[in-house]
Amino acid sequence: MSTPSRPTPPTATATRPSLWRDSSLSTLTAGFIAVLIGYSSSAAIIVQAAEAAGASQAEIGSWLWALGIGSGVTTLLFSLRYRMPLLTAWSTPGAALLATSLPGLPMSEAIGAFLFSSLLITLCGVTGLFERLMHRLPRALASAMLAGVLLRFGLDLVMTVEHRLVLPLAMGLTYLLAKRLWPRYAIPLVLAVGVLVAQVQGLLDLGAITPALAVPAYTAPSFELGTLIGVGIPLFVVTMASQNLPGVAALRAAGYQPPISPLIGGTGFTGLILAPFGGFALNLAAISAAVCQGPEAHYDPQRRYAAGVAASGFYLLLGLFGATVSSLFTALPGELVVAIAGLALLPTLGASLADALGDASQRDAALLTFLVTASGIAPGGIGAAFWGLVAGLVALGIGHWRTAGKGA
Repeated sequence: MSTPSRPTPPTATATRPSLWRDSSLSTLTAGFIAVLIGYSSSAAIIVQAAEAAGASQAEIGSWLWALGIGSGVTTLLFSLRYRMPLLTAWSTPGAALLATSLPGLPMSEAIGAFLFSSLLITLCGVTGLFERLMHRLPRALASAMLAGVLLRFGLDLVMTVEHRLVLPLAMGLTYLLAKRLWPRYAIPLVLAVGVLVAQVQGLLDLGAITPALAVPAYTAPSFELGTLIGVGIPLFVVTMASQNLPGVAALRAAGYQPPISPLIGGTGFTGLILAPFGGFALNLAAISAAVCQGPEAHYDPQRRYAAGVAASGFYLLLGLFGATVSSLFTALPGELVVAIAGLALLPTLGASLADALGDASQRDAALLTFLVTASGIAPGGIGAAFWGLVAGLVALGIGHWRTAGKGA
């Protein structure tokens, strides 16, 4: 069987680009599936993060509004400006980090951390420091920190079996089969099966679903040094290392070579605007974006930007109805929400562990980072993710010092 040829980057043609002509059923479908994957795999985690900050239902709706609108606007502008399927999204690992870091913190301090992280992202884009800065942080340590953050979601997934045996088992079996047969649609299928089983068991509270437009809820930020260091910096690192880097890699693997700094700076600036409404982090999409960057979206790579435009429309629609999305997850049983979040994060957890422990020379430092981050300790009120990075960097530094000493 022949393998499909590698797509080539979009180039100027004699035909003037026309969104109407370049759009098709396949681009529309690809845009819808990309957004569906994004929401079904991470909306539950966003709700958990907002609840960890003590958010009300109205504030949760505002968070979903800010993230949907931010992703929709940036995806639309980037895709039309560069005529490429340039999808943005929120930081799902960042939401997982917040779910473990925000309990006990005032909402105003959380918003301050969001602003600080978005400012750092903006500066990386504007100054072109993105790749240089990320190269100075060992990938193994960044992956180990992310794995430590995500471990809780995997453990919570297992613990759901103790409370609701049939529901999580049905979802887990669906996940394993779908990953084998239809990996791109695994999470939407798991969510569909989970809802079906919950309905059969009488666990759905359909009366809690209230169709309504989201109302942005502004929260004035406050800035506390411990929160900025313990939440803001890890959120920045996780977003850049586990979201923007894979996003750039996905684009290049699909044959596209957009200018990276304007994209990073644009997502960071949009995050600055939306942070007071709950927009904790925006970044380049990777997994969901791959749907719009491949031949499934359109046989012609130069026309796949139309799939990005379609995705922006669905982002904006779901963002406007953020309150409805929030109430939908309120209607679901807690075990279903925990299970879908855990299953959605399993590939990221596995990949993070593989990255963290793959290099034998950095394995001890990465393992220390993972354990400290997973422990949840917070000396001085600074979150475990930061201390995990510190511990790993110290261990790495000692290891290099000993190696240099032996070679002298």
